[in-house]
Amino acid sequence: MKLNGLHILLTYQCTFECDHCFVWGSPWQDGVMTLDQLHKVLSQAREVDSLEWIYFEGGEPFLYYPILLRGVQMATAMGFHVGIVTNAFWATSLTDALTWLRPFADLIEDLTISCDLYHFSELNSPFVIHASAAAEALHITLGTISVAQPEETNISRQVGQIPSGSSAVMYRGRAATKLVGRAILKPWTNFTSCPHEDLRDPGRVHIDPYGNLHICQGITLGNVFTTTLREICEGYYADSHPICGPLLKNGPVGLAQEYDLQIEDQYADACHLCFESRRALREQFPGFLLPDEMYGN
Repeated sequence: MKLNGLHILLTYQCTFECDHCFVWGSPWQDGVMTLDQLHKVLSQAREVDSLEWIYFEGGEPFLYYPILLRGVQMATAMGFHVGIVTNAFWATSLTDALTWLRPFADLIEDLTISCDLYHFSELNSPFVIHASAAAEALHITLGTISVAQPEETNISRQVGQIPSGSSAVMYRGRAATKLVGRAILKPWTNFTSCPHEDLRDPGRVHIDPYGNLHICQGITLGNVFTTTLREICEGYYADSHPICGPLLKNGPVGLAQEYDLQIEDQYADACHLCFESRRALREQFPGFLLPDEMYGN
């Protein structure tokens, strides 16, 4: 597995509790990475020659501003390209947004803002407008993540990452509970491939506050606090992984069939069938389907 990007979930905690959230972020979530743990993760990342990008996200990483800033400083000093994903709750005015962002001006190469109707009552909320203006003034490259409502059909899709503009709901995480009732369901036998993730050579992975390394949110490859990132990458064999192996053979249908799961006739999308199958398998594979936070517990 050759990694180009490492996405650090600095915390599961968030100022919002969005219905579409992969990681069940909310003000009541636990899980925050300490500065010592963050230093350990970045030191391990430096040992992976192919790694170029570090992203800080959550949850909402700006909730732990001093840790975020120090982490960005360390990652930049190590030679990584650095980005941050945020909901811009801190951009209450242009002056405030400039104050929050100015320390990052010469450090980060991308600021991505979540701006959709799950976060705010309008797509271009004052928070987004202020943060965008501040980023422009400070010459910080700006991107957006906007996830469509379930009823919308004129949307874009992209494998491996969420594109700028409007993207489809992926029915995993909280969306598998909160939004499925608004989706058009399809026969479960339709979902014979994973449309969003490259499970053999993903290019980028996520590390959560507990050290779990996710190839997709809730599917773990190991823990960097007990085994180094480089060792996990070198030891990953997709076909022998109890979750990724069946998914690679025949998608979520293959996962359900491999373990003879009791399933429904219809699902919203491939993520929905995969997520519900994984939720049913957690007791059988506790070391691979972690942590509780990713499954709404």
